[in-house]
Amino acid sequence: MATEPTETKDRITCHVLDTTTGQPARNMRVKLELISTSNPPTTTSTTTPNNTNTTTTNTTTPPLHRVFESQTDDDGRIKAWLPYSSATSSGEVPVCTLGDVLGGMSGGSSRWTLRFDSAGYFGGLEQTFYPEVDVTFTVRDGERYHVPLLLAPFGYSTYRGS
Repeated sequence: MATEPTETKDRITCHVLDTTTGQPARNMRVKLELISTSNPPTTTSTTTPNNTNTTTTNTTTPPLHRVFESQTDDDGRIKAWLPYSSATSSGEVPVCTLGDVLGGMSGGSSRWTLRFDSAGYFGGLEQTFYPEVDVTFTVRDGERYHVPLLLAPFGYSTYRGS
């Protein structure tokens, strides 16, 4: 019995379908942004024998602002994310995967936003009423999330997929 190769996917994925054509939305730019987390860094204070206070901060909690980006494939899907770098950023881009960020938030939930570049996909601001579609959702520790977007120039719909 042959086994099929296991496909590696990030814990947050998405899929975009263009409802005007009935086809996948190919080559659409999408950003994934961490908005907040329910487990902020913890701070503890201790007193040393000479009565001086020292403060320790839990550094296992990731920084609040993390942005990733990708582009939909030929099937309109994003299965993996890259760290975001703007056109004006310079220097080294920090190498941090989505798995690193989600793995550092054990025991809590976090709020994320997917931002779909619908104006870029449809060919400019004049071609669509919604230049961007933002979908904000909550991620709970250990779960996977798939967010489908059904998109047209003058409307959209989304839901939690499987």
